[in-house]
Amino acid sequence: MNSVVAIVGRPNVGKSTFFNRLVGTRDAIVDEFSGVTRDRHYGKTSWNGQDFTIVDTGGYVKNSDDVFDAEIRKQVNIAIEEAQVIVFIVDVTTGIVDLDQEVAQLLRQSEKKVFLVVNKVDNHKRAEDAVEFYGLGLGDYFCVSSINGSGTGDVLDGVVKELPTSDFVDEYEGLPRFAVVGRPNAGKSSLINALLGKERNIVTNIAGTTRDTNDIRFNAYGFDFVLVDTAGIRRKKKVHEDLEFYSVMRAIKALERADVCIVMIDAVEGISSQDLNIIGLAIKNNKGVVVLFNKWDLVDKETNTARDMEASIKEKLAPFNNVDVLFISVHEKQRLHRTLERAVAVFENRSRKIKTSELNDLMLPLIERNPPPALKGKHIRVKYVTQLPVRYPTFAFYCNLPQYIKEPYKRFIENQMRMHYDFTGVPIQIFFRSK
Repeated sequence: MNSVVAIVGRPNVGKSTFFNRLVGTRDAIVDEFSGVTRDRHYGKTSWNGQDFTIVDTGGYVKNSDDVFDAEIRKQVNIAIEEAQVIVFIVDVTTGIVDLDQEVAQLLRQSEKKVFLVVNKVDNHKRAEDAVEFYGLGLGDYFCVSSINGSGTGDVLDGVVKELPTSDFVDEYEGLPRFAVVGRPNAGKSSLINALLGKERNIVTNIAGTTRDTNDIRFNAYGFDFVLVDTAGIRRKKKVHEDLEFYSVMRAIKALERADVCIVMIDAVEGISSQDLNIIGLAIKNNKGVVVLFNKWDLVDKETNTARDMEASIKEKLAPFNNVDVLFISVHEKQRLHRTLERAVAVFENRSRKIKTSELNDLMLPLIERNPPPALKGKHIRVKYVTQLPVRYPTFAFYCNLPQYIKEPYKRFIENQMRMHYDFTGVPIQIFFRSK
C-alpha cells in the first residue's frame, strides 16, 4: 500500500521544481495528475522498489513574504496530519527567513519524520552557506539542486527508509473493499449512515491505517464486503482544514486500500475539477470506479438532464468512459441498493480472469484482420496473448516489434476486449512485449 510524502515550504523555494524533477526524470515514476489548483499536484512514484504518493502542497502568500499566510499554515498542518513523511524545502540563496522559521516551528512540534532539504545548492560556496539552516532546529539537512537533480537521490534514499513497509493487517482478506470518496458535503457520511443505520448485521469496526479511516464490514441484504470509511472527518484542534486539499489527502489513502472507489458528486453543484481529480486518482491506481450523483431529488430536471450529465462526465474522463454513472438520493433512499449491486459488479469485473486459450482464439484472428500499422516498412505480428497474474485486468501481447505499437492501436485493442468482456468501471492495462 502506498504511503504519502508531502513537500512543504514557503513560496518560490523550488517545491514544484523538486516535485517535477521526481515525476519527470525517473523511469520508475508512473504518472502525474493535476490537483485542485494550478500550484498543487499529486504524483505516484517508486524508488528502490518502494511505491509512494508525493504531494506538492503549493501554498501562496497573498500580500508579502514577510507574513506567514494562513494558507501555508493550513497546508503544512494538513501535511503533518496526513503524510507519513514530510520534505521541508528551503532556499539557500535567501537564507533563513521568518516564513521558514514559522514552518519549522510547526514541524518541530509534530511527531512526523521531517527531511530538511536546502535547494539551489549548485556550487561549493552555496554548500558552505547551507550550514545556516542548522539554525532551524531540525537537525541535519540535504543539499540539492532541483534544476539539475543533484542530491535528490540521497533525499529519496532517506525517505523510503522511513516509509512503513506494511501499514495494516487485513483481517478481512478476500472480501471486496469499497471506498466512499468525494468532495466535502457530497453526501459520503449520509450514504454510509444510510447503509449502516437500518440493518444491524454489521460486524465491529476495525481501525485502519489512519486515525480517522475505518474498515467496516457490511454483511446484509445478501452482500458481504468491507466499506473503507473516509467520511468521518473530525475537526482536529490544530488543523483548520482546507477541505478541498484535505479531501484529496484522505482519498489518496482510502483508494490505496480499496478495490472499488464509489465517487460521490453533488448533483446540485455539478462536476468539478476536484471530482475529476479524485476519479483520476482511482484510474491511475487501477481501481474500479462507480460514479454517484447524489441529491438527485434536488435537481431541476428536464427530459434529458440525466443523459446529458452522464455524457458530460464520460467525455471528461475519456478515454476511460466505460463507467457506471448512477443518480441517487441518499435523503430519499433512492437507488441505494442499486449502488451496492454496481459496486459488487465492478469488483467482479476487476477480478475477471480469462483463459489463455480463449483469449488467443478471440484476439489473434481479430488482430490478423486489423493488424497494427506497419512502420518503416516493417510489419508487426502478434503471436500470443495472455492475462498477467495481478489483481486488476492486465494483458500481455507478445509480438516481434513491440516498440512500434502506438497508443491508438492499444486503445483499439482495449475497445475490442471491452466489447467481448464486461470490464465496466475497470481500467485495463495492455502491454506489448517482445515474443
